[in-house]
Amino acid sequence: MTHDIVDVTNDFFRDTWRGLSTSPKHLQSKYFYDDEGDSIFQEIMACPEYYPTKCEFDIFSNKCNEMANVVLSYFRDFDVVELGAGDASKSVYFLETLLRRGIDFTYCPIDISENIISYLSKKLPTVLPGLKVHGLNGEYFDMLEELKDISGRNKLVLFLGASIGNIPLENTVDFFRELRTHLAPGDLILTGFDLKKDPRIILAAYDDDAGITRRFNLNLLQRINKTLDADFDITQFAHRPVYNERTGACKSYLESLKTQRVRIGEVGWIHFQKGERIYMEISQKYTVPQTDEFGLAAGFTPVRHFYDSKKWFLDALWECA
Repeated sequence: MTHDIVDVTNDFFRDTWRGLSTSPKHLQSKYFYDDEGDSIFQEIMACPEYYPTKCEFDIFSNKCNEMANVVLSYFRDFDVVELGAGDASKSVYFLETLLRRGIDFTYCPIDISENIISYLSKKLPTVLPGLKVHGLNGEYFDMLEELKDISGRNKLVLFLGASIGNIPLENTVDFFRELRTHLAPGDLILTGFDLKKDPRIILAAYDDDAGITRRFNLNLLQRINKTLDADFDITQFAHRPVYNERTGACKSYLESLKTQRVRIGEVGWIHFQKGERIYMEISQKYTVPQTDEFGLAAGFTPVRHFYDSKKWFLDALWECA
């Protein structure tokens, strides 16, 4: 049997091979989002158990005028920069509020998915007539640097959907410090934080009855099969979410159901023991005081807390000090 030649200089290959060759095994969650991954994630956001999206929709459905009042007290000529924009289904409420008020701004979505940026650039101006869109396809910080050469206006950065929860707790302040280096004094950021709550509610959100989250995780193995000419048998891996109530860490794993080996093209074999796990993703949960501490430690000043009606979710607005 012949195998395709795998480009070993490709980031996806390097990260995958390195992650599966180490112990414990792990994969990088940013690679979930190919076309199929984007589609499955839309299903996740719509499933009954997945509350974070619904909670943040609650905030943006009811608090946009209040948000706009606060933001406009800082500046009235600015860029709205969204990190990991996805389909912009929540931020569109805020963009519409600004347009209705006649505010001069440009919406600058940043996403690693070229498909998403293409979709937003074409779709949003038809949904919101008059909206100026400048999409940026790439990594967050690289694109923020690129944006500096395009626009010198103040920035309101949106980092929604509890995306910060995909970063391990010990690296959270470092991430925000790095973000701060790409912004100017007086810029604002609005970050979504999923708050600690009943563990049963949290676990259900990552292990839904319809198995959508399971498909989302297994799709990354399918992507490795397709892109790197691997031969993962996805029927031999089980989805295992685990929540630590004390630390707030909700982690997702794929567990090998038998002792097996997986070939990646002509590069080599990855061996699995029965019960061995691949660490896929973390979805960190927080307390409100923790979120304020992150901002202060990273060079921001907490400005305002916006909660959903259940107080399960927080969008925190910070100013660059």
